Amino acid sequence: ILATALSMLAAASALSGIAGYKTTFEVVKPGSGSLVAKGSKVTVHATGTVKETMKKFWSTKDAGQKPFSYQAGVGGVITGWDQGCLGMSLGEVRKLDIPSDEGYGARGFPAWGIPPNGGLLFEIEILEVDGKKLEL
Repeated sequence: ILATALSMLAAASALSGIAGYKTTFEVVKPGSGSLVAKGSKVTVHATGTVKETMKKFWSTKDAGQKPFSYQAGVGGVITGWDQGCLGMSLGEVRKLDIPSDEGYGARGFPAWGIPPNGGLLFEIEILEVDGKKLEL
């Protein structure tokens, strides 16, 4: 029982919260340089999975897809993504755990297989911030 409790504590401590939001994140790979701030033009690789089914519904890394660009912190994407990417640096990879109400909510997104009240897991990699690109 103690080993289980310790492993749960270790897993929980790896997640970081976002003040005022339910979305949590884990830094998979740190980045450096330019930070994503409100209003930044950001280009990312992203893979989205439905939490309840663990079914991938979208990835910019799939054949025929390309990196996704958006303006950060201004509501152009779902709340959990928008807030979960603020403060990321160029090259950083984060896993976001987004509850339904900060994702697609009670309606879900049936066309993508996201059920009503479905939670989302995203892995996001920052490729470009305000014209500064990740050097590969």
